[in-house]
Amino acid sequence: MSTPELLSHMAKKPEFDLRRITGTAERRVADDTAETGVPEDCLTMAVSAARDCLERSRYAAGEIDVVISCSISRTTDGRRQQFEPSFAHRIAMELGAAGAVRFDVSNACAGMMTGVLLLDRMIRAGQVRNGLVVSGEHITPIAFTAAREMEDSRDPQFASLTVGDSAAAVVVDRAADDADVIHDIELMTCSEYAELCLGMPSDRTGELAMYTDNTVMHAEDRLLLWPSFQRDRLADDGREFAGEGYDFIVQHQVGSRFVDYMNAVGEKVFGTPMPQSLSVVEEFANTATTSHFLALHQALAQRRIPKGSKILLVPAASGVVTGFLSTTVSALEV
Repeated sequence: MSTPELLSHMAKKPEFDLRRITGTAERRVADDTAETGVPEDCLTMAVSAARDCLERSRYAAGEIDVVISCSISRTTDGRRQQFEPSFAHRIAMELGAAGAVRFDVSNACAGMMTGVLLLDRMIRAGQVRNGLVVSGEHITPIAFTAAREMEDSRDPQFASLTVGDSAAAVVVDRAADDADVIHDIELMTCSEYAELCLGMPSDRTGELAMYTDNTVMHAEDRLLLWPSFQRDRLADDGREFAGEGYDFIVQHQVGSRFVDYMNAVGEKVFGTPMPQSLSVVEEFANTATTSHFLALHQALAQRRIPKGSKILLVPAASGVVTGFLSTTVSALEV
């Protein structure tokens, strides 16, 4: 769905240029109607992504030790919200991974990153051999609520116009060599900012909505959290950002201006140019928990990431959650 098509749902023509502000030209929208057969929702998209992922991996579903579902939205049967049984349980059953440990994780847009962190620790501890981290995000209903209800760009629902639907899945197992390895994965939560972005029923209509204080959320001291945190954690090991040899960086896909600004903040704090930035904002918008993995998927599919590249993923989630994941990629397939 193009940005003009989304904005056509507004009661009056907006005075703002959403594409210029966010860099988003279009986004994908799940078909949650029954007109085309089975409606798409978080569950069906997550299962589809997981099946596609397993088909490209060395593992059959029955060989997966753990399934972790990480989505914010949990719609099934169209727009029905489900919390029990867990999405991970339903996904595992659909895949045929009945023997897998399975649980859900909720950590806003850092959900998949959190799932990978937990799986990384479980593998390193010898508790499991491998696992599947998956998320399906059907979040465009908040965009339609915003379009129907908001009047101008100062409305707290403005950020809702920047989202798109998606699903992603990744298999992680023990590294056999340095060609494919997770070097670092660390997260930090600053819970005092938790109320800056809230998903809830609309206070006008009861429809799904999201309210964000963008001015406070994107204040400089909030944006400094990531580079300051990573700088300090690297320093604990006697390392510096410039010496890590990152080839690519993936910021959370809030918008093109946000990505550029985060890279500029990183360059200022670390005192060195940032790696080449990967982004899918223009084509897919902000896809919440899946955004980093969608950007990684697209770059791999387009053969823009040479084998042996070192990639830095930087979350920026409501809560506020920040941190970093660095990985070398050689055999990852899409």
